[in-house]
Amino acid sequence: MTPDTPATPDPAATARARRRGIILVVIATFTFALSAACAKAIGPAIPVAEVILFRNLFAIPALLPVVLAAGGWAALATRNPMSHAARTLFGMMGMIGAFYGYVHLPLTTVTALGFTMPLFLTVLSVPLLNERVGWRRGLAVLVGFMGVLMMVRPGGEGMRGEGLAVTLCLLGSVGWALAMITIRRMGEAGESAVAIVFWFAVGSAVLAGIAAIPVWVWPSAWHWALLAGIGLISALAQVLMTDAYRSGETTLLAPFEYAGIVWTTALGAFIWAELPDGWDFAGIAVLVGAGLYIWHREVTLGVRR
Repeated sequence: MTPDTPATPDPAATARARRRGIILVVIATFTFALSAACAKAIGPAIPVAEVILFRNLFAIPALLPVVLAAGGWAALATRNPMSHAARTLFGMMGMIGAFYGYVHLPLTTVTALGFTMPLFLTVLSVPLLNERVGWRRGLAVLVGFMGVLMMVRPGGEGMRGEGLAVTLCLLGSVGWALAMITIRRMGEAGESAVAIVFWFAVGSAVLAGIAAIPVWVWPSAWHWALLAGIGLISALAQVLMTDAYRSGETTLLAPFEYAGIVWTTALGAFIWAELPDGWDFAGIAVLVGAGLYIWHREVTLGVRR
């Protein structure tokens, strides 16, 4: 082999890296589920704006080692502050929907409704990214929303009297989809990943802090522990997920993010006796199946979110 000849990938090393990536994704989904459980344990005692504030304040110190490893302050230099502002606003939509949902809905339901993000992303990619969505993915989106209707069953017991929570969760998924589109544009413009993550935490803390002022409630010692847990565990989950996607291909790892539905179902059942009924399981299965099919089609067609 000449010095210019590229080295042949070691199949064993590739397999180990893929296994490591899968394990990290599964662990990351578990830590995200723990963060959600902390938010649910706080309940309505602490306003959502305040929860979001401390979620980000406690996460920022945990992100500093990542910033330093990436080059310190130079790594945070931004080329387009307005894109960061838009990403922060969309991300705030997502967090408001999720944290409100954790308080008023079963953990499994909130997690499943969060999986509508790929559906909204597919729809929004047409006007915002000029992508073409064929009839297969279009049909998968419709089927996915049928799964949502099976879970919430408007006008029936499935709504559990919490139509506002379901609506905010779905609007939150729209926010996350818009955030993903914004992040994609920022990445294409050369914005670093560490800058995107760090300035989102800072911007969200500022906005949530302003919103929390008129509804401020001093946390108890127990609430302080839960708030710290939300921030630190969320930061750990982000680091694990980032490390996972450095170890394996996105096309391999993305489906394993659906493990989150298993963890939240187990935590909800064990801690709060939240047991999904048959319609819930059927709706979740339809929604997850639609999401996986959309993922499959995007991989097949080479569409990159």
